[in-house]
Formats: sequence, structure tokens, C-alpha cells
Amino acid sequence: MTDDLTVPPRVLDLARHARRVCVLTGAGMSAESGLPTFRDVQVGLWEAYDPMELATAEAWTEDPGHVWAWYAWRADLVRRSEPNAGHRALTDWQRRPGVSLSVVTQNVDDLHERAGSEVLAHVHGSLFALRCSGCGLPSEAEYPSVPEPVSHLEPPVCQRCEGLVRPGVVWFGEALPQEEFYAGVEAAQSADLVLVVGTSGLVHPAATIPHLAGARGVPVVEINPRETEVSEAADVTWRATAATALPALVAELEF
Repeated sequence: MTDDLTVPPRVLDLARHARRVCVLTGAGMSAESGLPTFRDVQVGLWEAYDPMELATAEAWTEDPGHVWAWYAWRADLVRRSEPNAGHRALTDWQRRPGVSLSVVTQNVDDLHERAGSEVLAHVHGSLFALRCSGCGLPSEAEYPSVPEPVSHLEPPVCQRCEGLVRPGVVWFGEALPQEEFYAGVEAAQSADLVLVVGTSGLVHPAATIPHLAGARGVPVVEINPRETEVSEAADVTWRATAATALPALVAELEF
């Protein structure tokens, strides 16, 4: 394993010469802020439930209050989390003169934004971009505070059509938001460098983005402490975490 604080020379060389950078981030990045990954978020009364079954349109139709309670609790976890050094390093890199850095994230939290980054695409939706499950229009409703898990909360009602307001995430079986996904693909394919940070590469079609970039000849660097489905497609793998690797890399770019 590479020393987390030592930037591999090939990574540094690629980053120094890249004027257009696309960074694809996944759950591992938010996990370093203390935010459990989707599959690890089950504690207390939620231990008996499979998140794969809660995050579906079918679960919502069957018991929207149950699903809303789970997402309200997840929203509370996000609110109590803070951006980590990796998030802040991307913001610093994005603000550097002469660099166009696009953040494309599979995460539904707002940690990138709270760190000061502009996010090009939330390819799996956004937890806080609530919308009506009936008319589909955005809603100004908010999650209630849920410091402790509860099994049922009545969702807000849309003021336009009286439908139930739902989380703004992409549930299993739903299509990705096309505009967001294609923006991410375009950013990756037109970049000088693609960094894939903290993602397992298991969730498709978002996981295809680095492969599509590589097929165009764009160098792909993976930053992840363990081997993933992305590793085979990467030109360079850096076995480090986002919160250690990204600050080290951005610091080196200053010289």
C-alpha cells in the first residue's frame, strides 16, 4: 500500500498537467465524515430492515410514512456530519486559476456543497431536493428533526396537487436523472484527467463513467484504500483515503 501522505509521481504529473479535471466521488468520501454508507446505515430499530427494500417505489407505495421516517433519520445524520479534508481539498483545487474541475457525485448528501464546491451532477439525486411523488414538481418542504430513529412519520403534502412529498433520491428500479448523468459523462470524456474517489464501482450506470472516459483515452486515477470494480479500468491506483490523499495532492500542486 502506498503511504497515504506520499503522492505517487504519476498521479502528481497527471494532475499538474490537467486543465480539465473530472472527479467522481462515492460513499467512501462521505464515510470519512462519519456518515455511514448506504448499506451500513442500519442501527437500532432499522436493523431489521434491508435498505435495498426501503429505497424503492414499491416500499413508498406500500407505506410512505415508514420510508419517510427512514429518510428523515438519514437526513439528520447528514446534518450532523461535516465536510472532511478531502471535500475541502477539492474546493481548493476547483478554485485554482487555470483549472476547470467538475465534481460528479454518487452521494446524495450535501457535503461537497457545504465545503464550498460547485457540484456539476448528483447522479443518484439529492436527499434534500424534495419533490412531489404525484406531480413531480420540486417541494419547499423539509425533513423534520429526527435525532433518534422512529418507525413512522407522515410525509408532507404537496401544496399544488396534494400528493405526498418524497425524497429527491433515485430509488432502485428508477432511471437516473438523464441531464445529470449525461453531464457527468460529458465532463469525464472531455477531461484531461478523471479521478475516481471512494466509490466501489458496483452501482450502474454511474459506475460506467470512468470506463467511458478511459475508452476516449482520458487517464483515470483511482483513489481508494481497497481494490474495487474501478481498479481494472484505472491507469493508476492510489491506495489511500480521500481525506488524506486529496489534501496531499492539492498541496503538491501549489509548488
